[in-house]
Amino acid sequence: MYFWETKEEYYDRVFLLSDQGESVTYQEKDEICERMQKEIKQGELAFILCRNTIGSVLSYFACLKNRTIPLLLDAKMDYDMIKNLIKEYEPDALFYPKDQEELWKEFGQKGMFDEYGYCIRHQQKEEPTKIYKDLALLLTTSGSTGSPKLVRQSYQNIQSNADSIAKYLYLDENERPITTLPMHYTYGLSIINSHALCGATILLTEHGLFEQEFWDFLKKEKATSFGGVPYTYEMLKRLKFFDMDLPYLKTMTQAGGKLAKHLHQEFAQYAKDTGKEFIVMYGQTEATARMSYLPAKDSIRKAGSIGIAIPGGRIEIEDGELVYYGENVTLGYAQNKEDLIKGDERGGRLKTGDMARVDEEGYYYIVGRKKRFLKVLGNRINLDEVEQILKARYKECELACAGIDDHLYIYAEEENAPDKEEVISFISEKTGLNPGVFEVFYIDHIPVSESGKIKYKELEDVENVI
Repeated sequence: MYFWETKEEYYDRVFLLSDQGESVTYQEKDEICERMQKEIKQGELAFILCRNTIGSVLSYFACLKNRTIPLLLDAKMDYDMIKNLIKEYEPDALFYPKDQEELWKEFGQKGMFDEYGYCIRHQQKEEPTKIYKDLALLLTTSGSTGSPKLVRQSYQNIQSNADSIAKYLYLDENERPITTLPMHYTYGLSIINSHALCGATILLTEHGLFEQEFWDFLKKEKATSFGGVPYTYEMLKRLKFFDMDLPYLKTMTQAGGKLAKHLHQEFAQYAKDTGKEFIVMYGQTEATARMSYLPAKDSIRKAGSIGIAIPGGRIEIEDGELVYYGENVTLGYAQNKEDLIKGDERGGRLKTGDMARVDEEGYYYIVGRKKRFLKVLGNRINLDEVEQILKARYKECELACAGIDDHLYIYAEEENAPDKEEVISFISEKTGLNPGVFEVFYIDHIPVSESGKIKYKELEDVENVI
């Protein structure tokens, strides 16, 4: 059975519970999805502007159940970026939060759907978009930079990954995960999918780790698990997480980039000492969500490893690059609406772009990346795209981007350099990323080759950083 369908024994169970006190049972979810059949049609394309709220999750499940293809976007994404995606892909429907009514009243005719803070609008098109019969879901590839490049995921992709995750995490109906990640992000979405499969209760909040409301909700509703990217665990350490009394919390998962080895060791030891489990995982949107996991029992002795392949998957190293095989390998990319008719272009094989090694026991370790991507707060950020956004704004200054996971460095030649705070404010607003992940450096000159290409490997070693 698909995770967006409901086993009869789950009907009376609470599916979604928000920090606003609202709740929806599995049966109520199905009833709302059935009502939505009057609003959305099979084979149509819908954009969902996502928040971690009941209305947002229900919009997503209604699309899956009615075989409407959703593209999940951050509701806080820059307005112009969303408009550009609408222009490129011409969706038939748009789900949006009620408080954004003024932004989207020009989109088209307002529909009847008005549930839990979400509305829908419909757009009339001269010709329907041709869409591959097994296309189920579209997600962005590069964080919040507004790239038109999307990942095409099939029904088999998302179902097989939910099955696998539920299997290796031993999920059941007693789970109560709390949202620490946005649902439009592949890792956050996989938590929702895999727990829905098992009849669990998902605790929805938009509050962050630094807000007391988050911890009050977690404790009141007895959350059993949460997931986090490296930045999450850096913040937990600062918040003195190890001193908190959390008797109901039993599982912590981590993905979205490489966690510093010392933090891995500290959280693994904390889990062991308190009878909890700390599970590190590795994944990409191109593999639906996850490709490997490090079993909790090995978390201390194999600190720094991404573990072993998930159930149903297989990992190989080819010319130093990690290559993954499995049913969760997605169909391919879309650059425009014409690409939505494309079928499976990968055949279950994904070259990850990550360089890796394997030890004598078969545990894998990521040792580097082939291309210019960073994982920033769990989002995969294309440094070239960020660079182009900056160069379009600051035309008089030579700029370049580099960095490490969760820390994006912007280098600007001192001559004609813009104000550092202004740069950070601008790029934070454009990308939707926390200003704290950016750092601006003034330098004498950006190193380039004889052909004029930036020498990124030398950039962070450049002298005379100001």
